[in-house]
Parts: sequence; C-alpha cells; structure tokens
Amino acid sequence: MPLHLEPIDVLDELEDSRSVLIVSCPVCPPVSLAMQRGSPWIDVLRHGVKTEAFEQHIEALRQSLEERGIRAEVLTMYVPSPMMCVFTSGQRRRLRKRANGYDTVVVMGCDSALVSVQRALAGTECRAVLAMKLTGLTNALATFELPLTINLEENALVGDGASVTTIDPAERVGA
Repeated sequence: MPLHLEPIDVLDELEDSRSVLIVSCPVCPPVSLAMQRGSPWIDVLRHGVKTEAFEQHIEALRQSLEERGIRAEVLTMYVPSPMMCVFTSGQRRRLRKRANGYDTVVVMGCDSALVSVQRALAGTECRAVLAMKLTGLTNALATFELPLTINLEENALVGDGASVTTIDPAERVGA
C-alpha cells in the first residue's frame, strides 16, 4: 500500500541555505511519480532499480538549487530497510554522518520519513524540510513487459477510504 505523494515547491524555503542534502525514500515517491507521469516504475535495463521519473525530479531540484548558488547532493539508502519510515538505528547514524556539513536536509518522502530524518538530525544545527505532500493511497496493477520493465496500469488514488479517483492518462504530469 504505497502512499501517494506529490512534490511541493520548497525552493523559497531553501533560499537561506548554503548547502542541501536531498534524501529520498525509494518506495512511495518513485511509485507516485511514475503514476503521475505515466512512465515505467522500473526499467532495469535503462535505469536499474531506480525510477526514471523520480530521478528526473530529484535532478531538476538539485540543479535548481545549484543555479541559486546552493551546494546540493543526493542520498538514497536501500539497505537494510529501503523505506525511510522504518530506518534502522544504523541508517539513522549513517544519515546523520552524511548530513554533517549541510545546512538543510530535503526529504523526498512522507511525513513519517520526515520524522525519521528529524530524529537522525536531533542535536545538530541541520534542519529538515519536507518536499512532498500526502494526497492519498496508491492503487495500481503492476504489469511486466519484456525484457525487464514494470509498468503501473489501472492507476487510482484512494482518498478517504470511500473515494477512489482513477488517474486519467491524459491528465498526467509531463504527459
């Protein structure tokens, strides 16, 4: 049950930062952006286990920060738990160590991912900024295409548990 997340513009909130570490959850955000853009979730031969739509979004954010004179790098941790909402204590320590020297950590994930980052950064001067908003739950049919591509079909956004909105392919971002 991936959460459905939509990117939010945080550039104005980052204007006073000199350096930003963008941390991303490799589960819900990539699924959400693949659905929103109508692109493959996973295309192993072209992008490995990364989702092209999500990687493009992160790179665009990184470039926008660099254009504003803000040093920006990206970090995604997969092992042992890929989901930021259930990081291990070791992953929190690694995040804290990697965030050393940055003013701000931008969180590409849900509110729970933000809490994981805030806990990892407790006692430091580094602040955490959430760059996605929760809009519901994702429902999709994963389809496999040869050679090694996973697409998301029959995309739907489940709202309050009673409402289901089908995502119209013609209304997708970047379509």
